[in-house]
Amino acid sequence: MEPRYRTDVHDSARWDGFPWRPGDIVISPPPKCGTTWVQMICALLIFQTPALDRPLDQVSPRLDALAVDRQEALATLEGQHHRRFIKTHTPLDGLAFKEETSYLCVGRDPRDVAVSWDNHLANTDMVAFARARRSATGAGHVADAPSAGLPPMWADNVRKRFWRWVDDPTPPTETDSSLVSTLHHLQSFWEARYRPNVVLLHYADLKDDLAAQMRRLADRLSISIPDAKWPALVEAATFERMRARADELVPNASRHVFKDNRRFFASGTVGQWRAVLVDDADLARYHARVAELVAPDLAAWVHHA
Repeated sequence: MEPRYRTDVHDSARWDGFPWRPGDIVISPPPKCGTTWVQMICALLIFQTPALDRPLDQVSPRLDALAVDRQEALATLEGQHHRRFIKTHTPLDGLAFKEETSYLCVGRDPRDVAVSWDNHLANTDMVAFARARRSATGAGHVADAPSAGLPPMWADNVRKRFWRWVDDPTPPTETDSSLVSTLHHLQSFWEARYRPNVVLLHYADLKDDLAAQMRRLADRLSISIPDAKWPALVEAATFERMRARADELVPNASRHVFKDNRRFFASGTVGQWRAVLVDDADLARYHARVAELVAPDLAAWVHHA
C-alpha cells in the first residue's frame, strides 16, 4: 500500500480510484523544481503548437491539490481525447505504478529550491488560497490563514528561513516544503530511474540546452515531431516566453492565489543560493545535512556535480 502524503496543500489520497488510461503522463517533481515548465513542455510536445485553448492548469490539472475541486479535475481528464498529462507533487512511492504510464520528475539544486520557496511564499495570497481550498473541499483547517501577508513563521530574515527549510525534521508525508521532503521525493524517482517509463530531468540541463532536453523527452515519450516545428516549440518553452504568458500558465490562475502572476516566474536562474550561503562554513553545514539524508550518488546528481 502506498504511503499517504497529506499537507494543508495536497492529499495523495485524491489519486485513489483514478481511472488510468494507457499513455497517461504523470508530471511529479518536488515543488519549486520546474513543474510548470515541464507541464508546458509536455503541452508543446503533445499539441505541437504554442497555442493553448485554455489555461495550462485546466489542460493539465493537479489532482492531489486541495485548492482544486477533485470532481471537476476528474471530469476534465475524462473529457480529454488527447494524451493526458497530469500534475502532482506526490512522490513516486505514493502513486499507483502503471507500466503503460510515464512518470516524469525534475531535480534541482535544493539550495535554489529553498530560494524559490522564499519567493513563492512571499507572492502567495494566503487569504485567496484558503478561500480556494474551502471552496474545493469544504475543509476548514486552513481557514485561519493570516488576513494578509506571510505566515508568522516566515516573517524572518532570508538566512534564517533558509536554515529553517534545511533543518526542518517534519516527515515528508506531512510537508512538501523542506530539504527532507525535496530529497525524499527525488529519491523515490532515483531508485526507479532505470525503469523504461520513468524519466528524470534536471533543471540545470533544461537551462543549459532546452532544445536537446525537449528532444530527449519527446523520444522517451515516443512523440514524433517534424523538424520544422521544433524552433517555435522550443522558443515557447523559454523562461522569457512563459513569463510573458504568466496569466495563462501559472497554477491556480483562475483562483488568483498569487499577488503577481509574473512573479511566479521569478528569475529561472541556477545558483541563486550563492546570495544566501556566503562562506565555507555555510556550505559545510549544508552538505553535512544532505549527507544525513541521501546517498552520495543522488546528492551529486541533484547538485549537478
